[in-house]
Amino acid sequence: MEGRRAIIHRSTSFACARAGAVRYRCPHALTPSPTQPAGHTSHFTSSIAPRRRPIESHPTASLLPLLDEDDLTALAHDIQENGLLQPIVLDRQGRILDGRGRLVACERVGVEPAFITYEGDAPDVYILSVNLRRRSLTKGQAAMITVKARSLGEQGGCSPREQTARSLGEQLGVALAVMGRASIVLQHAPDLVDPVITGAMGLKEAYAVAQENKAKANSAEVQLARLREEDPELAERVVQGDLTLAGAWAERTERVEEDKRQRRVATRLLDEVVPPLAQARGTRTFSRYDPAHASGTPITRETIAHAMTALAEMDQVWQERDLS
Repeated sequence: MEGRRAIIHRSTSFACARAGAVRYRCPHALTPSPTQPAGHTSHFTSSIAPRRRPIESHPTASLLPLLDEDDLTALAHDIQENGLLQPIVLDRQGRILDGRGRLVACERVGVEPAFITYEGDAPDVYILSVNLRRRSLTKGQAAMITVKARSLGEQGGCSPREQTARSLGEQLGVALAVMGRASIVLQHAPDLVDPVITGAMGLKEAYAVAQENKAKANSAEVQLARLREEDPELAERVVQGDLTLAGAWAERTERVEEDKRQRRVATRLLDEVVPPLAQARGTRTFSRYDPAHASGTPITRETIAHAMTALAEMDQVWQERDLS
């Protein structure tokens, strides 16, 4: 499981390790080993690493599931019997790229760990290449780890060499379709990413949930776009978080119903007032008006002025609406 013994410089005690790091080119660096896959064989130096606990893991390495207790116990027993056969790989910053389980196993049985330093410029590619080839992961786990690692690299601004991690799925035999499903889960069901990586949930199940979330999100986007067209003020309140989309549409419905009610009232009023007024044109009705016989508030010149203004406004609205 840990591969053949690597010939490296080892410290004889932790006291010696505290003295500082000493790096040199590995004599076996041109021979690939389980931690030195093809393409990375010339990027390692051995080192006597200062004793630092805990040693931080590289973010991409942290994505990989830890060994379960049975495997860790078996590894610790093997190291106790045979020594550490495969050194722990660090990056230039001293973070673990490969060998978290080996380090824990060494500490359990009191065996001094040995380290080599990866000197290449594509640690993400190295981590995924070594671990996804060696460990018993499903295609879904491999795809999800690769997609999440790529996302972390993009957020951190990865180098041109590290950009090759984008094609790592193909290199590892993970179909593009599987990578695509993992990407959908990352985008629309991020809470299910870690369960897929650990194996607690299958990619297929997580993808189904992500698809539902995506459909809901698309539906919400369509509804919000429609609300912007019909009622920009309510849409802005949704964007600001003052209203839920459902609450905004409920309020929109109330506004529409109230508008319909007001239209009905206005229409009935004008139907009762304007036609009789129009019929009075050309007659002597106006000259016969007598305030003494008024059934309600008598008409004044101010009332007539307001009525004339109202009729002018009505005429303008009719023109704007192009009503016959």
